[in-house]
Amino acid sequence: MFRCIQLARCGEAGAAPNPMVGAVIVCDGRIIGEGYHRRCGGPHAEVNAIASVRDKQLLRRSTIYVSLEPCAHFGKTPPCADLIVRSGIPRVVIGCTDPFAKVNGLGIKKLRDAGCEVEVGVLEQECRHLNRRFFTFHQQRRPWITLKWAQSTDHYISPLPAPPLGECHNAAAPLFSGNEALPQRGSGEGAFFSNPLTQTLVHRLRARHQAILVGTRTAIVDNPSLTTRLWPGPNPLRLTIDRHNSLPTTLHLKDGSVPTIVYTHETIPEILDDLYRRGIQSLLVEGGAQLLQSFIDAGLWDEARIETAPFSLGNGVAAPALTDALLQDSEDYGGQLLQHYAHTPKETS
Repeated sequence: MFRCIQLARCGEAGAAPNPMVGAVIVCDGRIIGEGYHRRCGGPHAEVNAIASVRDKQLLRRSTIYVSLEPCAHFGKTPPCADLIVRSGIPRVVIGCTDPFAKVNGLGIKKLRDAGCEVEVGVLEQECRHLNRRFFTFHQQRRPWITLKWAQSTDHYISPLPAPPLGECHNAAAPLFSGNEALPQRGSGEGAFFSNPLTQTLVHRLRARHQAILVGTRTAIVDNPSLTTRLWPGPNPLRLTIDRHNSLPTTLHLKDGSVPTIVYTHETIPEILDDLYRRGIQSLLVEGGAQLLQSFIDAGLWDEARIETAPFSLGNGVAAPALTDALLQDSEDYGGQLLQHYAHTPKETS
């Protein structure tokens, strides 16, 4: 199953919005076939694994390991559960069940009804973590949310004072309530706090998300492009907020180069509902401080990436304050401290 997970990760760039899946076929203690889901619309992991087996007669005394429950429905490809049954594979070991409504235990039932021995739950947590975005989308009906910002050692995200744009700490309230003229800071997109390597890592992070969101102030002051020009991969859908139609048409976000949505009166839950309807499984929130804090206060985040530059500012715009956060890892990139946190909400009785 560990090998299944290794293989599944190879499909990270192409499988979405489908889950990443790996499959391994074992006969007499040795691997005779393996495969993974390469791209959405293409053959699934089980299909590729079975096709890779040279002597198909061996399938009738083999075990197929698959990181996610085989599908049981006709989509862009036929059901993998049917293929496993037709191939005569007698034993199936599954990492975790598929939360998608058209599968969700039906693949397991189909295999067992056909006489296959089925074991479920091998490295289950690891398999679920592999497709955490897919699981969040289908079980919580919202995208997986990553928060990202850069800060000084004394926890300021900008050397500029923050003009009041209204409170936005209530997830059910409008995100912003002003259209004050804001000072321009250029289009550095965090370059003030980053070095070339960490800037490249930011673009890799963007390439791994389907959508990216910034607030009104960030759109005007930073004038970001929000693209992946430093990393190969698709540009995310760009999102911003403009309640009073105050965003200048000269902004990069309005250059028409990348699909962009400008929200007007929506709250955070309304934005997430809209993204769910659009099939967006992952959202990167890049700023600013009020917008990020709004997600934190609402408990609507899953992971956070914080970059700390090796200098202090003394004053400025305070960085957001994470709550219910668990540090996952911390790395130094040429003096830049990069930390990743997971959201660990307290259970309510």
